[in-house]
Amino acid sequence: MEKFTLEELQKDCSVKQKKGLHFIVSSVFIWAVILVVHLSSLDIMQKNLLTFCATALLFPLAWMLSKWLKIDFQNKENPLTKAGILFSVNQMLYILIAMWVFNAVPDKMLMVFAMIFGAHLMPFSWLYSSKTYLILSIFIPIMSLVLGHVAPIYVLAFVMIVVEIVFSFCLVYECKKL
Repeated sequence: MEKFTLEELQKDCSVKQKKGLHFIVSSVFIWAVILVVHLSSLDIMQKNLLTFCATALLFPLAWMLSKWLKIDFQNKENPLTKAGILFSVNQMLYILIAMWVFNAVPDKMLMVFAMIFGAHLMPFSWLYSSKTYLILSIFIPIMSLVLGHVAPIYVLAFVMIVVEIVFSFCLVYECKKL
């Protein structure tokens, strides 16, 4: 791209990538798979392993949704796209914590997984100049911590579906304002 201000580059990302809507909508489906897994009669180790496996659906689903929603999946012209990739890859390091919990405290793995998911959203609040990302990056980990201690774990998966649906609608609203 030619010389643009940081704000112009952020707006370009927000417009062309619709504030990552395709990834958030994809996460609704992934959390639905996780809910089904955690409602099953499998043992907790199998449920946790299938939870990790469900996340493999994210990129293919987001790519398909980007085609359907007419979202520039890569936005190669914008140098801030590399920051978005870095923000996403960063989560992989935190997943190591969930992998440790997987074995050490299996009943709390989904709680930690949801906390990591929520917290990893914070840098996207800067990338997309989004209050929705900021608020939910704080709300999701706290809500996950509370629900993970007071409710059956499938309740957390269900609530995550609801939160992700609300998140999606909030992003649609933010995109309409652009």
